[in-house]
Amino acid sequence: MTSTPDTAAAADSGGFDAHAIQEKWQRRWAEADPFRAGGDDDTRPRKYVLAMFPYPSGDLHMGHAENYLYSDIVARFWRHRGHNVLNPIGWDSFGLPAENAAIKRGADPREWTYENIAQQRASLHQYGVSFDWSRVLRTSDPEYYRWNQWLFQRLHERGLAYRKESAVNWCPNDQTVLANEQVVDGRCERCGAEVVKKKLTQWYFRITQYADRLLDDLNQLEGFWPHKVLQMQRNWIGRSTGADIDFAIEGHPSPVTVFSTRPDTLHGATFFVVAPDSDLAAELAAGASAEVRTRFQDYLERVQKTSEIDRQTADRAKTGVFLERYAINPINGERLPIWAADYVLADYGHGAVMAVPAHDQRDLDFARAFDLPVRVVVDTTAPVTGAIPVIELDDDGVPIEPEGADLATIDPASTGVALTGEGRMVNSGSLDGLSKRNAIARVIEELEATGRGRAAKTYRLRDWLISRQRFWGTPIPMVHTDDGRIVPVPDDQLPVQLPTVQGLDLTPKGSSPLGAATEWVTTTDPETGEPARRDPDTMDTFVDSSWYFLRFLSPNDAAEAFSAREADKWGPVDFYIGGVEHAILHLLYARFITKALFDMGLVEFTEPFSSLINQGMVILGGAKMSKSKGNLVLFQEELNLHGADTLRVALAFAGPVEDDKDWDDVSTTGAAKFLARALRVAADVTSAPEVVWAEGDAALRRVTHRLWQDAPTLVEQTKFNVVVARLMELVNATRKVIDSGAGAADPAVREAAEATALILDLFAPHTAEEMWATLGYQPFVGLAPWRQPDATLLVEESVTAVVQIDGKVRGTLTVPARISSDELEALARGDERIVRSLAGREITRAVVRAPKVVSFSTR
Repeated sequence: MTSTPDTAAAADSGGFDAHAIQEKWQRRWAEADPFRAGGDDDTRPRKYVLAMFPYPSGDLHMGHAENYLYSDIVARFWRHRGHNVLNPIGWDSFGLPAENAAIKRGADPREWTYENIAQQRASLHQYGVSFDWSRVLRTSDPEYYRWNQWLFQRLHERGLAYRKESAVNWCPNDQTVLANEQVVDGRCERCGAEVVKKKLTQWYFRITQYADRLLDDLNQLEGFWPHKVLQMQRNWIGRSTGADIDFAIEGHPSPVTVFSTRPDTLHGATFFVVAPDSDLAAELAAGASAEVRTRFQDYLERVQKTSEIDRQTADRAKTGVFLERYAINPINGERLPIWAADYVLADYGHGAVMAVPAHDQRDLDFARAFDLPVRVVVDTTAPVTGAIPVIELDDDGVPIEPEGADLATIDPASTGVALTGEGRMVNSGSLDGLSKRNAIARVIEELEATGRGRAAKTYRLRDWLISRQRFWGTPIPMVHTDDGRIVPVPDDQLPVQLPTVQGLDLTPKGSSPLGAATEWVTTTDPETGEPARRDPDTMDTFVDSSWYFLRFLSPNDAAEAFSAREADKWGPVDFYIGGVEHAILHLLYARFITKALFDMGLVEFTEPFSSLINQGMVILGGAKMSKSKGNLVLFQEELNLHGADTLRVALAFAGPVEDDKDWDDVSTTGAAKFLARALRVAADVTSAPEVVWAEGDAALRRVTHRLWQDAPTLVEQTKFNVVVARLMELVNATRKVIDSGAGAADPAVREAAEATALILDLFAPHTAEEMWATLGYQPFVGLAPWRQPDATLLVEESVTAVVQIDGKVRGTLTVPARISSDELEALARGDERIVRSLAGREITRAVVRAPKVVSFSTR
């Protein structure tokens, strides 16, 4: 659905015809291509500005409008500042939405995808974003995904791509596996279906090999990425330090390793827990009685229907099955009963934990539920500082016991509250009296000495599961031979292209549709020429977006994925702009791939994005927009209704970049009126371009030059709304001078109008171009250099001071900028308006912040 420009709105905005202006300048931009990044002969310093590329699921939405506005502001700003700016655009065009739409329509996902790309491309042109249109890419083009396959092979060569059987997240609706990050509250982030566990053999990228670097290198990004994003990444990687402890299992051929951050509490272990969906649990249950085997199998089936998030919920009732087996505590030889319980996850640590109920709340809840022993081994009432305690004596010289809590009164078995604080070790043999830190070191020494443990680290991060059982993605470039080997497709045979969908059923059925494409899947072993089969799975689409910023550097290169020379010149990305919803998934994967490429010697940097700008959402009526709620504001309709510049200024002025903006509060009418005023200012200028500005109105010149002074800092701090507000002030100040005695011929009016056009180019480029031409200059204002402020005009001679009485403004004073607090207070007390407002009341308190504010409290 589209709409036509609102002529009534144009009339309300003073006759400002946004559509006519934008069509005029878009034609000229298309002819001249002024925003193409310069080549090797361009000696300007470089800036790489990149907005997260869109998924072509229909037309763009208001979130896109905000995202590409902000990236364009940054790109235009750095061009004005004399930089060679790279600002490319592409489409993240593989994925489930296209495939599901194709299934629904009985069509090829290519048709839906490329139709939507054409629509989005037209909208972006209409929006006036200064993209380098010579560098467009689409991840579903074979020319792009060929290099996904090349990247897979490079990772495979280094042992970073591998295949294994494991329990995976399975979406029964989309009939495909999901990475942990794609499961939200136990449901598929795409379709909302409840996710279940299923064992499959899948392809993984070994991202855990980079866990320490991914975590430690976040320190490089402090101050350049939003703090909350850095914290989300740290939490997701989740590094824990402690010890791997080997427990012998009675009747089991090999010890079971447990990771613990608190090896100091080994003496407090009273039972042992294994994840019910782990291989170990199945092995142990197989040796139990028939009754226990049955109970375990019933329990396992219930657990497999429960999400990991639910299993980890703290207030959830603890359940489990005793497996009739025992583990041996390696430090004291005690027999610990082994239970299968769902609060332990198969893929955390080693899928088993030593349970210390006195000092872990989940273990305590389980122990109380099944009447298991609770043993305190850390006295949390004891001091842990290194200070020597003062010993007091009674009259007979006998030491007086210090007052303190009795351990019996805080016994977790009775209170139900685990003791998790610091303290001194008790009931722990040779560890008694040690602090936690010293006890951990001592235990690790003892375990290493006996060969039953060692210092270790573990992570919340899991390897990146990339296999998908769907059609619309990059085919995994591996061949399965009849004798069980898995052989890479040679580079000179890439890309392995997707087949046509003719005669192919794309309906999800638990296995990849590619497996049924007989002609496609049948191939030969590259090494022997014997019959073989292609791998039927496709790659997670996050692979596509993990390195696309590098492909933009040489998007049409048929010889290599990207030019290392260009990467050295342009990388890393200087400014990356997009939503905070990608704070974990996309950013983490891009960081991993960058580090892997660095290790291959293909890039010279280890972090892909130097600076990250996250914008808030555009909402409606306080709620997130969605089709199901029927509260969508369609970008194309708003663009047709208001014009690009009106929409851009309204969004930029709506609030801070990182805040959500409610569309109900966004004023397109106000934006259109402002643009009309700015255009009239340029039209009213009667002085020539070569006029001497210094002969103009001094007050207006100070307003102009203060904006030249402040705008760069405001833009670099992403305070775009403040810059728009300051532009509005400048236009109003210019209008006052035009309407005064000096009029439109005043040189300061021309200077202010030119400043308005140059700075307005960041927000309303079509209007800015029209102003620039009206002022007598050649196109394009977007390439005009930024101007420097005159320092002599930045010194304020006088300012307006506000006088408040009991919190209400009762008057203003024009005072010298360097006035003292005492002088300002005296002027305020003597001002006739203030005296009248006091009406005889006594001033009880005066707060003076010279030269701007005087605040009186009265009684």
